[in-house]
Amino acid sequence: MKWRVMVSAPYMQLEIDRFREWFREHDIEIDVPPVKERLEEEDLLAVIEKYDGVICGDDRFTENVYKAAKKLKVISKWGTGIDSVHKEIAEKYGIVVCNTPDAFSHPVSDTVLGFMLSFSRSIIASDRLMKDGQWEKIPGKTLGEQVLGIIGCGNIGTRVAKKASAFGMKILAYDIKEIPKPIAEQYQIAQVSLDEVLGQADFVSTNCDLNESSYHILSTNEFKKMKNSAIVINTARGGVVDEVALIKALQEKEIAGCGLDVFEYEPLPIDSPLRHMDNVILSSHNSNSSPEYWGKVHKNTLNNLYQVLCKKG
Repeated sequence: MKWRVMVSAPYMQLEIDRFREWFREHDIEIDVPPVKERLEEEDLLAVIEKYDGVICGDDRFTENVYKAAKKLKVISKWGTGIDSVHKEIAEKYGIVVCNTPDAFSHPVSDTVLGFMLSFSRSIIASDRLMKDGQWEKIPGKTLGEQVLGIIGCGNIGTRVAKKASAFGMKILAYDIKEIPKPIAEQYQIAQVSLDEVLGQADFVSTNCDLNESSYHILSTNEFKKMKNSAIVINTARGGVVDEVALIKALQEKEIAGCGLDVFEYEPLPIDSPLRHMDNVILSSHNSNSSPEYWGKVHKNTLNNLYQVLCKKG
C-alpha cells in the first residue's frame, strides 16, 4: 500500500466495512482505532508518526501532535467544524486540512425546531405527567407568537430562519458578518445587535462556529440580559455557551430552560446538574443524524483525503 491512513471519525467507523474496498482500490492501508467520542492529544501522540493521512472527527490536534506527525500530509475532517483541528497550526507544518462546508444544515436545523416545538407545546412535560398517571393540561404557545434570536446566521442559522419563518416567527439575528440582503428579505430576518437578540428573544439559538469571537458568547452577563421566560438552544459547539454560567442561570431562574446537543466536556459528565433538570432537554451531540447527509459527507471526506494524498505524493 502506498499510504497509511487512520480513520478515527466515529460516524465513518460505524460504516467502515462499506469503504474497505475503496481504500484498497486507492492503495490506502487503514487503521481503525477504538474511539468513544474523540482521540485526545496523548492518544494521537502515541501513533501519529505512522500516518500519511487521518479521517477524523473532533480529535484534539495540538501543536505537539503536529510536531510529532513526521509523515502527515492531510487531515480530512468528517463534517464541518474544525475548531479542534487548529487549521492554522496544521498549515504551519505543511499539513492540509479539509472539511465539508454546509454538511448538516438540514438535520441540525430540524433539531433546533424540534427543541423549540418541544418547549412551546410542552411535549416532553406532558408525556412525563401522563406516564406518571396524571391528567394535566399544560399551557402552551405557538411558535408564531414568539421571537427567535439566532446567533450566527451562516448556513445552519439561515436554514433555521427559513424553517422558523414558515411557522410565522419573528426572527432576529446577530452575526459579525452582514447577512446577504436577499436572504434577510426572503426569510424576514432583522439583523440586530447581540443585546437586542438577548433582550427580545423567546428562543436564543446558537448556530455559529467556535472561535475566539464566539467562545462563551453566552455567559453570566448575557443570561442576565435575557427574558426570564427565554429558552437557550445550542446545537453548535459546547464552548459557545459557558456551561457553569448556564447551570447557575437555570438554577436561579434567570432563564426558563435550554435544549443542548453539545457540551463543553463530552460525553457530558454523569454528575452534571443538567442531567437532573426538568426544564432541560439533552441529546448526545447527534443533531447531524441523517443517512442522506452522512452519505454525502462520507463521499466528500474520502475525495478530499485522496486528492491531497495524490497531490503531495
